[in-house]
Amino acid sequence: MSSTIQLGDIDVDVTQKNIKNVHLSVYPPTGRVRISAPLHMSLETIRVFAISKLAWIKQEQRKLREQERETPRDYVGRESHYVWGKRYLLKVVEVDAAPCVELKHSNIILKVRQKSSRAKKQEIMAQWYRSLVKDATTPLIAKWEPLLGVKVSKLFVQQMKTKWGSCNPVAKNIRLNSELAKKPPECLEYIVVHEMVHLIEATHNQKFIKLMNRFMPAWRHHRDDLNRRPLAHENWGY
Repeated sequence: MSSTIQLGDIDVDVTQKNIKNVHLSVYPPTGRVRISAPLHMSLETIRVFAISKLAWIKQEQRKLREQERETPRDYVGRESHYVWGKRYLLKVVEVDAAPCVELKHSNIILKVRQKSSRAKKQEIMAQWYRSLVKDATTPLIAKWEPLLGVKVSKLFVQQMKTKWGSCNPVAKNIRLNSELAKKPPECLEYIVVHEMVHLIEATHNQKFIKLMNRFMPAWRHHRDDLNRRPLAHENWGY
């Protein structure tokens, strides 16, 4: 069941479903607000909850407005792209072979067939970023499973429009945003640990925070570093 409530000039999308707790999110790039609430909760109760969080909502929206955006990419020579937080220059090479991407010194070598379109180049780069995240995450999961006492059943990596990661505590699956390949490795590890801790505690309550403080004391620093970095140039929705 979906509806909208207004808090002054702020529209809040409300989705009611079979859950136990209320979840409030502010999404990039425009700061759209969404609340997921239990089915039994009245719209007026949800409104009171949203009003109590109004200062936080405005603060998050202000952060998003001020956050740097990546410029649109054309996938041409000497264009800047990022890998693990470092800037590289793109070099496009036409080949009569299967397309691939290589990292060499200060360059990303994008090998494509002749007359490949911008969309095709973008697709190849996106696949490469997904593989980077998956390859880097597998040993991180192996590292943290015994430390946290959890077991991840499956790892999924994809382009996600509203989150850096998510998990399914019941199925024990973790899903990561392939855009993390552009951020420092410490940011990826923070998101991996964040989602794995959700396998112990599903919500962002005090228990969750205590677990993060215990296992990754610098998690707030990594979170803030990630949030300061440029967002992808996309019309994000949800």
